[in-house]
Amino acid sequence: MSTISTICRFCSFFCISWVALASAPAQGREEKIPIQEISHLVSQRVKNISPGCVVLIAQKGKIVYEEAFGNADMELQVPMKPEMIFRIGSVTKQYTAIAILQLVEQGKISLMDSIQRFIGDFPYKGHTITIENLLTHSSGIIDYQALDSQTVGDRFYYRKDFEPKQVIDLFKNVPLEFTPGSKFAYSNSNYFLLGYIIERVTGLTYREYMERNIFLAAGLSHTYYGGYKEIIPNRVSGYAKYSGHYENADYLSMSIPYAAGALMSNAEDMFKWHMALHDYKLVQKASLDKACTPFTCTDGTVSEYGYGWFIKNRNGSKSIEHSGGIDGFQADEIYIPSKDLYIATLYNSLNEGGSDPAFLGLDNEIETLAVGKQLNQEIVVADSILRQYTGIYETDPKHQAVITLENSQLQIEADAGGLPKSPLFAKSDHLFFLKVIDAEIEFVRGNNQQVTEAIIRFKGASEVCKKVK
Repeated sequence: MSTISTICRFCSFFCISWVALASAPAQGREEKIPIQEISHLVSQRVKNISPGCVVLIAQKGKIVYEEAFGNADMELQVPMKPEMIFRIGSVTKQYTAIAILQLVEQGKISLMDSIQRFIGDFPYKGHTITIENLLTHSSGIIDYQALDSQTVGDRFYYRKDFEPKQVIDLFKNVPLEFTPGSKFAYSNSNYFLLGYIIERVTGLTYREYMERNIFLAAGLSHTYYGGYKEIIPNRVSGYAKYSGHYENADYLSMSIPYAAGALMSNAEDMFKWHMALHDYKLVQKASLDKACTPFTCTDGTVSEYGYGWFIKNRNGSKSIEHSGGIDGFQADEIYIPSKDLYIATLYNSLNEGGSDPAFLGLDNEIETLAVGKQLNQEIVVADSILRQYTGIYETDPKHQAVITLENSQLQIEADAGGLPKSPLFAKSDHLFFLKVIDAEIEFVRGNNQQVTEAIIRFKGASEVCKKVK
């Protein structure tokens, strides 16, 4: 929710998302999950990411691995347990999408309905914005979390409780960023509006609808609409890391994330939710298939987002997935249909600024091992060589990547593309890879042995970025 959505674009080539994790091609036989190797990996890596985490892996509809690491409460030194409850941030969106599809199946709404049918004072802005535009992040409506405090008139509004319509009024008059249906741009506003539409159609609050028609129907006994006042057994404490030190996560009114990110759950309930969906207990097969099909924009491009899920192709295997980040917590889930493999990870920290690809890098490696692949092997390269790769690389002035060196670790960042600072790991003295996505960067020298360009390889394609500084 609040901070982790998508890494949208670097150059015209580096189009990736927070959940673009590597996977392996389908194989005819069931893979044996390397439990000990995964446990060792997580135990070594999680200490630099979060006070604690829970990892669940299921295969062929059965849980084959579930383990907790670290602490659920740093102040009381409470060990993490697998059954503990975390905020799941933007993973909430798939629950909201299924609620909308239930109403579609009941004939109460249509995917092609204009949102003004339910929110009469939402400006048309010269275009029809449909329910499907909201589901697929193709509406062009600005993400309300991108609004600064001056725009909304109150710098402390994240601490205040609002009615849904009050939040909508904060962003409804902001001009569209593009023509609805013409492109994909992740925006929490879309799912906030969907939650309000559920209320308008059913006469129930979003929370009431979810509890009666989603949680109960799926048999979810440990999934909640989050709040601070309720006593929730096994609720984990959330943290933020600032300058390398943990603090208690800041307060965030759950009326702000709402239908875009306010739910809480544990790993087993997330898997139970997955199973209920694929047993068609909540919506029909046709509806779920539609939700798991990427949206095609009006220009024919495919967005890699359906209704509440990202849909990826990883080395020939389709994956259905979503991550979420909200103050104090990070969550991730991925399903590979060809292997009937489901992975859920939950962490009780969100780092400074909310741009923390490290947990997705770990999830990437968990999945890599789970599908039977070997991890890339890292080597150590001298600082004197690494320093030569630092600088600014670009394909054009609007698409730049900045390479820096911090504590003997190369970092790549692309503000224009939404790629947060992410570590590069060495395969050789000139070839590096990212763990947050399955991508490589090769540094190339000219005749004078000075570094002149970087070749980025991603999804079988490559792009040359010239070093300009």
